Amino acid sequence: MAISEEATAGSASTTTSSMLTLNNVEVIYDEVILVLRGLSLSVPTGSIVALLGSNGAGKSTTLKAVSGLLPSEHGEVTDGSVTFDGNDITRMDPAERVRLGMSLCMEGRHVFEHLTVAENLTAGAYSQSRGKSHETYDLVYSYFPKLADMRSRVAGYLSGGEQQMLAIGRALMANPRLLMLDEPSLGLAPLLVKEIFAHIKQLNTELGLTVLVIEQNARRALDVADHGYIMEQGRIVLEGPAEDLKENPDVKEFYLGLGDEGTRKSYRDVKHYKRRKRWL
Repeated sequence: MAISEEATAGSASTTTSSMLTLNNVEVIYDEVILVLRGLSLSVPTGSIVALLGSNGAGKSTTLKAVSGLLPSEHGEVTDGSVTFDGNDITRMDPAERVRLGMSLCMEGRHVFEHLTVAENLTAGAYSQSRGKSHETYDLVYSYFPKLADMRSRVAGYLSGGEQQMLAIGRALMANPRLLMLDEPSLGLAPLLVKEIFAHIKQLNTELGLTVLVIEQNARRALDVADHGYIMEQGRIVLEGPAEDLKENPDVKEFYLGLGDEGTRKSYRDVKHYKRRKRWL
């Protein structure tokens, strides 16, 4: 079974069509707080795209604009458009976006702590027919064998890494064509972060699943991504192939903590350099 029947496995070529496009999107909260300032980005079909930035840059707001969750937080898209497969979804209901093939794994995992692993997965399949959901259970358990072993365990007793796997598995139960991940490495030990990103790459390579991942762990995200965008103060300030971004001196300085000669810098050094050099 393939989650994305229309996506192609592996990296997207330059001629690959765009599955998701944000065009000059502006987002305002409470009618006064401007967060996104004409943001534009594209996620090609079958690719992994990383959206990087510091706290408060507007990364999570971007995902909420895409998934339709802004109204629940008194936010709205006041300009620009969001398109999915060429269809304008800017004002579309969140549930309808899920039915179109979009699935969001929110920051902080947000598993249903009082439910079992199996029950959490069932909750993620609400938009699918019973026959399809049974197939997807097998798929999720094949990619996350730990979840299969713990299917009767209450989710609140899982470790952080296990909960993150469950959150991704629950998102996959909606049979998405586009999987959006908000800070999947948050609060996890380095070995677990490596494991989670290995799963993300495997899902993309083997199933052709298109992925948009938001991360502060720039190195890990760029290791698996095909293309990257860097965001500051609600705007895209830099974009390019992931391999190019990893070699960019500013990216090394600001996000990888490395100096011009590849030596790791302290947080104090990087912070000082940020004060001296403006991107905007």
